[in-house]
Amino acid sequence: MKVIIAGGGRLGYSLARNLIDRRYDVSVIEISKQASEKVANELQIEVVCGDATNIETLNSLDFNNVDCFIAVTGRDQDNIVASQLAKNELKIPKVIARANNPRNLEAMRKLDIDIVVSSTEIITKMIEQEVVNAGAQLLATLNKGKAAILSFTLPENSALDGYAIKDIKMPASSLIVSVVRGEQLYIPRGDTVIHSKDEIVIFCGDDSQKSVKKLWTAIK
Repeated sequence: MKVIIAGGGRLGYSLARNLIDRRYDVSVIEISKQASEKVANELQIEVVCGDATNIETLNSLDFNNVDCFIAVTGRDQDNIVASQLAKNELKIPKVIARANNPRNLEAMRKLDIDIVVSSTEIITKMIEQEVVNAGAQLLATLNKGKAAILSFTLPENSALDGYAIKDIKMPASSLIVSVVRGEQLYIPRGDTVIHSKDEIVIFCGDDSQKSVKKLWTAIK
């Protein structure tokens, strides 16, 4: 995959290095001469010292067969302009932009940018998930943290011991994905009976996670 990164600061440098390690073809645009030299010398890749919001700077790179453009400068306005140029003028199929200020997230998502990410939002969501789901193992988050896949090991005196799944009133926007008992994995059906010490994997929306936790950690 061929990737162009706008921004060669700490985040852009680390991102470029990680992508190179995964055998991506990476080029970087960086306005600072010092930062440009650092990236070029240490990573041994093509680096253009220039302004990524300037179409002439972008045109100095070979955009043929570029799969992804990633704007991670320290200024949201620059990331917006560079991303829109990449998407609308250069027709890059996948454009990703960094939101340094989480207050700009919604506005950026309304623009012609495929993915907008904020490290602040990601960390905040992770903390919220850990607090809300204490007692459960968070396996994955989906849809920017608006849904989660959780794993519960039922306590020995679980209030749900002996219940069939059809008799368990699950909260809205939640679904039992699997039941693991010992070494055996079960795809749940209505007549599947739950026992203490079973491991239950559940998909649930953000609005139902507290209710799911309360239900599956209850004891007799």
